[in-house]
Amino acid sequence: MQKQNTLAASFTLQGKGLHTGLEITITFNPAPENHGYKIKRSDLEGEPVIDAIAENVVNTQRGTVLSKGNVQVSTIEHAMAALYAMGIDNCLIEVNAPEFPILDGSSKFYVENIKAVGLKEQNAAKDFYIVKNKIEVKDEESGSVITILPDDKFSVNVLISYDSPVLSNQFATLDNISDFAEEIASSRTFVFVREIEMLLQNNLIKGGDLDNAIVIYDQKTSQESLDKLADMMCQPHKNVQELGYINNKPLVFENEPARHKLLDIIGDLALTGKAIKGRVIAMHPGHGINNKMARLIRKDIKLNDVQAPVYNPNATPIMDINRIRELLPHRYPFLLVDKIIEIGENHIVGVKNITNDEPFFQGHFPQEPVMPGVLQVEAMAQTGGLLVLNSVDEPERYSTYFMKIDGVKFRQKVVPGDTLILRLELLAPIRRGISTMKGYVFVGDKLVSEAEFMAQIIKNK
Repeated sequence: MQKQNTLAASFTLQGKGLHTGLEITITFNPAPENHGYKIKRSDLEGEPVIDAIAENVVNTQRGTVLSKGNVQVSTIEHAMAALYAMGIDNCLIEVNAPEFPILDGSSKFYVENIKAVGLKEQNAAKDFYIVKNKIEVKDEESGSVITILPDDKFSVNVLISYDSPVLSNQFATLDNISDFAEEIASSRTFVFVREIEMLLQNNLIKGGDLDNAIVIYDQKTSQESLDKLADMMCQPHKNVQELGYINNKPLVFENEPARHKLLDIIGDLALTGKAIKGRVIAMHPGHGINNKMARLIRKDIKLNDVQAPVYNPNATPIMDINRIRELLPHRYPFLLVDKIIEIGENHIVGVKNITNDEPFFQGHFPQEPVMPGVLQVEAMAQTGGLLVLNSVDEPERYSTYFMKIDGVKFRQKVVPGDTLILRLELLAPIRRGISTMKGYVFVGDKLVSEAEFMAQIIKNK
């Protein structure tokens, strides 16, 4: 079982804001389990905090802007991408301005500092959003499409296309998130010369220069016009004769713009609040459609607050029925766990196949057989008992007795032919032989029942 991570120590960066031009100080701090990403405006009275989640995005014009009430913070995506890709689940970010510093226009310095301070593993389980079916969002006007397909890991493919002789079509891919630091993090944001005047007129990119963005010169204009733009940006004049990239340092990668778009996608999807297991395929992406996808995932998370575990019937079980019989005193017809497919320090996943030959169907609506809810609870309890027994040496010498059951809910009928996926997780560490657990029963992707348990482990006489 993967666990949540936070920073092992705080770190601070300083730099100017891309759009405001302000000198900014930003500090990244460790945060407790299940905290997520939160941003504190330390420059404002009361130091208001904004949750870094997709629903709080209010603008995606030239970056991702979060808002809560009258408080905003923008240009967060590069930092979010670094936190997400480096495996940070919980972080409190303090910033003394309405935006994050642009630094060199990439995630490079965030990643370097995360590496320098290191990660601290926490006790809580890492929360994943597992893509079970194809998810797709489109923008008919721009032609942008983002698709997420089921996969056992997170990966991203990006295609960008512009009506430009310098930057036409580019492709970038990230097959393993562990390669982000080397393959993606140093890719800088980019802008076309023909866009700069409009951006300045909209009170944007006051802090933009040739050190924090790739500037693309793809439509010839007069030197006088170029000099005028340079003056507007408070930058030195540059003589440009040929179309191409105008920068103080060369491209880091031949397809650096596409790689930066990939970086932006990761930063925007970080606002889902969960690590994603799925393959992202993006055509002509931008912050707007990225946020649409993140909001769609957030909506699905809210509708299905607990995701069903992935069940591969071909995988070798962690415990088969013979091992279960060695640990549990239950026997037919009251043994209600067939196998254990996953077990960790704080959770367990079991399977129970429901057939028409179950003896309880003879008396529980034989004309329309339905599994009694009390037996679903018992199946959860037996699975939870195996989790508790897994925490002691010589588990064969112990039994688990349940002391209390709360919060029982039945959401859907269980009938012959169903396969129950039983997930139990500890709500707190086991102390003095007492454990508290939350149990869920799924059929396919649907949650059919749930309950909370308190149990005691006792040595057999």
